Amino acid sequence: MTTHDIPACPVCGMENTYPDNDHFICPDCAHEWPQVAAQAEEADMVVRDVNGNVLNSGDSVVVIKDLKVKGSSIPLKQGTVIRGIRLVDGDAEHIEGNSDKIKGLVLKVCFLKKA
Repeated sequence: MTTHDIPACPVCGMENTYPDNDHFICPDCAHEWPQVAAQAEEADMVVRDVNGNVLNSGDSVVVIKDLKVKGSSIPLKQGTVIRGIRLVDGDAEHIEGNSDKIKGLVLKVCFLKKA
């Protein structure tokens, strides 16, 4: 097992985890979890839009309601298309993307539908 195969801690998010027999251990928060469960979570993670459609990196999505954007005075309007999305590793609830006016967005998939 290489260091790339060892997941970050699901509780605190730190990446100092290490394998110990059939468990992963996080020295930062002392959380332990079985290696089998961690592998199953990664294999089963599928990102879906509000309608249940599977999203993949590079897809385009449409915003289904007006959203306030933290750190910006410009709202993201309903119907805005986000092209070329990127999936967030280990997170089935969020995607990354850019609109025409706002760059570096992290959006919840419950406010998006596949274009």
